[in-house]
Amino acid sequence: MTRRSSLAWPIALAFICAGCSGAPPELGGGVAGGATSGLSTEGQGAAGQAFGDASGTGAKEAAPFNPFADPAAVAPGGRQVIANPTFDEVMQAGPLPEMTQGRPDAPVTIVEYASLTCPHCRHFHETVYPQLKREFIDTGKVRYILREFPIGKQSGNATIALRCAKPEMYFDLYGRFMAQQAAWVSQEVRLEPIFAVAKQAGLTQDEWDRCLRNETLIEALKAIKERGRTLGIIGTPNFFVGRELVKRELTIEDIRAIVAAGGAAAQKTP
Repeated sequence: MTRRSSLAWPIALAFICAGCSGAPPELGGGVAGGATSGLSTEGQGAAGQAFGDASGTGAKEAAPFNPFADPAAVAPGGRQVIANPTFDEVMQAGPLPEMTQGRPDAPVTIVEYASLTCPHCRHFHETVYPQLKREFIDTGKVRYILREFPIGKQSGNATIALRCAKPEMYFDLYGRFMAQQAAWVSQEVRLEPIFAVAKQAGLTQDEWDRCLRNETLIEALKAIKERGRTLGIIGTPNFFVGRELVKRELTIEDIRAIVAAGGAAAQKTP
């Protein structure tokens, strides 16, 4: 069942929420929390798969192939998850360059795992991130790392575009994808509206076409997501504050409290 983007957006938004965390719960005595109220795992989407086509039908504009189809050989529950990762394990680099902002030696490190189709990720980016950057990243108090955790084919293809753009345009394009979710997010795989956003950051049609077929890039992005799962990421946005996993949106009050405490406790190895 195909739908025009104007009709698909409200339905897509409801589906996408299944892959994102809900409204942040109250802090229960600490910032780092396993509370997942309102957080759905990937498999709770309509298609029942982490990267399945949400529509469950033929795509209006088919991608060359599904770049983020999980291997069928990986059985549910068969993945090793590190229960209490050390700071070094959290900071282990993936196959692609880390996309970071702030001083490498900042006293606090915050890692965000995000999906480009996630409305809660957009909410954090629009309401918290500007203050985070102004108050703490730009002043050398926080090092911020953004890692990709795409949920759904449409998010997967947009993530390819994000990594296909020039590295210096990464955060600019990320912001554009967030701000313009209503224009390109859908239950179907639709490449044209993704490229309409990506070209605003200088991506050309030829570059986009080549990246869609770049299996090395695609495998690297899959590895980043798989590493996130190993660290306990189950939805978006999820954060590591040092070595502590937070499975909900951080608020600016959370971040101020973390910085005030120096972040030392969160980054210590047990």
